[in-house]
Amino acid sequence: MPDFTGDLALLRSKLDEARRYLHIDDLIARRPDLEKAASAPGLWDDPDRAKTVTRELAELAEDVELFAGLEALLEDADTLQELAVEEGDESLAPEISQMLDSLAAKVDDLELRSLLGGEHDHSDAVCEIHSGAGGTDAQDWAEMLLGMYQGWAERRGFDFKVDSVSEGQGAGISSADFTISGRNAYGLLQSERGVHRLVRISPFDSDARRHTAFAQFRVVPFFAEVSNEVEIDDKDLRIDTFRSSGAGGQHVNVTDSAVRITHLPTGVVVSCQNERSQHQNKDRAMQILAARLADLKRAEREAEIAGLAGDYQKAEWGSQIRSYVLHPYQQVKDDRTAVSIGNVEGVLAGDLDALIEAYLRWRRMS
Repeated sequence: MPDFTGDLALLRSKLDEARRYLHIDDLIARRPDLEKAASAPGLWDDPDRAKTVTRELAELAEDVELFAGLEALLEDADTLQELAVEEGDESLAPEISQMLDSLAAKVDDLELRSLLGGEHDHSDAVCEIHSGAGGTDAQDWAEMLLGMYQGWAERRGFDFKVDSVSEGQGAGISSADFTISGRNAYGLLQSERGVHRLVRISPFDSDARRHTAFAQFRVVPFFAEVSNEVEIDDKDLRIDTFRSSGAGGQHVNVTDSAVRITHLPTGVVVSCQNERSQHQNKDRAMQILAARLADLKRAEREAEIAGLAGDYQKAEWGSQIRSYVLHPYQQVKDDRTAVSIGNVEGVLAGDLDALIEAYLRWRRMS
């Protein structure tokens, strides 16, 4: 009979650690108060507070119930191991081994939570994609990236919402602004921040030659209310309205109520064209502007402390964080973690979790 005592002890140690970094005991103590608040008759008189309360309760319940389920599985495996040893029944060994393998994989997934302890990691993500060097191919590549992140969001059950799209010249898009809403969306998508490089036979080249194209991904945390990290003076804003049109029409509602806001002191420009009214588009654009300005302020503080000029990279040769090669071979390779994946189609369809996890672990070790 194989001895699984060491495997069981290791999993117990990992779960004990998870109890600490997930603050399980604190969550259990807080749950009754949140449940009481969530069932209060006047909760939805204040929709923003209601969303905050119900979201916190849902996340708390997810953590507590997930942890309790893993503890129960570990107890089941431990009991089965004891039974097998007492009765000398080696036929139970495959079942115990399978239980431990499954439990180990789930505990590893749980450990990712410990890598997402940043101040805003739990937040929704305000994202931008901009085409870079590569002409029409770069614009097509930018649109492919937009589809990749939409696919990733859908795989995780996150909400994906395009705020604005600028059409490309001839094909694709020159830029897109979108929001991905879900638990730890910002923390996870920090792995994607930077320049992405595509190598393929260009569908726009009549001689079928290989081309390289670049696009940049940016992300900042979303604030449900205008962040108190920044002060926005109405006198510093130029607000323009326009009609959404062109290639981006497949992603956005075509209306006359699109809004573009320019923050004059910094030159930051945001737009929103997917809400039902001009007022809603303006409110959404202000939220996005607050997120961008807060991120800019944090970056300036970090640059001042580090004596650096920030981490902005032009979307061109030598600046990429990751390469997606479709010809002459098939491979996605992350230049930071050295992780390589041969299933390029899967990655482009949104299967990014292995790349994201590798980045989070690499960042912790850096």
